[in-house]
Amino acid sequence: MKRLFDMVSSLIGLMIMSPVLLVFMFFVWIHDFRSPFYIAPRVGRYGKIFGMVKLRSMIADADKSGVNSTAAGNVRITRVGHLIRRYKLDEFSQLWNVLIGQMNLVGPRPQVQKGR
Repeated sequence: MKRLFDMVSSLIGLMIMSPVLLVFMFFVWIHDFRSPFYIAPRVGRYGKIFGMVKLRSMIADADKSGVNSTAAGNVRITRVGHLIRRYKLDEFSQLWNVLIGQMNLVGPRPQVQKGR
């Protein structure tokens, strides 16, 4: 029953948010013609690693710079990225992970993969 709730809720959420997400995906892409998504490795149930989908708010390959800070004043955040973060739009793209069964709507937040 919970899985059905997660699937239906995430599908409805994605359908409702898709116009906004598509606009922001375009703006992220037009900035540098790179993927509008950041796939963050996370540890899920039973220690299984999966890629959590986030709408990219920083420059491409920002995670390879060696800087761990994601604070608001970070210079790697793009102009459109500030809006994405302000309105938490990067969280809505994670509904994809819920829809395909990698995450749940309610439950513990997946842990960051150590050793990256």
